[in-house]
Amino acid sequence: MSSREKIKDIAAELKSHAPFTLFGALTGIILMVLFRNIEHQTSEGLFYVFHPAHVILSAMVTASMFKLYAGKTNFLVVLVIGYIGSIGIATVSDSLIPYVGEILLGLEAHSHIGFIEGWYVVNPAAILGVLIAWFWPKTKFPHAGHVLLSTWASSFHILMALDSSISVLMGIVIFIFLFIAVWLPCCVSDIVFPLLFVRGEHVLHSHH
Repeated sequence: MSSREKIKDIAAELKSHAPFTLFGALTGIILMVLFRNIEHQTSEGLFYVFHPAHVILSAMVTASMFKLYAGKTNFLVVLVIGYIGSIGIATVSDSLIPYVGEILLGLEAHSHIGFIEGWYVVNPAAILGVLIAWFWPKTKFPHAGHVLLSTWASSFHILMALDSSISVLMGIVIFIFLFIAVWLPCCVSDIVFPLLFVRGEHVLHSHH
């Protein structure tokens, strides 16, 4: 497969994932409206529920994609690819992009790097996801759940920084950041990243 064909397939994947990601971003806004008055510590606690859950499913999909396409491989390689892909992209999706959004909105931003600050939960979550993928390599359901959990983790990350009600304009900006935080990183994590390490010809496929 040529580089041009790969880019075309990746673009097609991103396009096919956009509608469900839009739905996920909408659920994130609904959650933020419903829980807008909760305390900072509660938002942080919920972030550390959804973020590790996101990491588990992300690791499952990343490791499964590599294992299914690579064929015969050893567990250590799958573990490294699944761990780096899930931790790296989940950090960008759930922490860094929301953090940038918080800064642009003039909120009291907190980075909350999960695999460092919540290392005792997030790192085992990535390993658990890879273990599940090793014995049960699936991509469809984990990817759908991954998108929703990523959106909710990002939502509660932003809620940690909110100290006032959500205006219509702020809601629109947050919606855009939620979409970006999930759409591109999740597709990169689940599709592009694991296939970079697969030798030979392969064809990208939709999870839907």
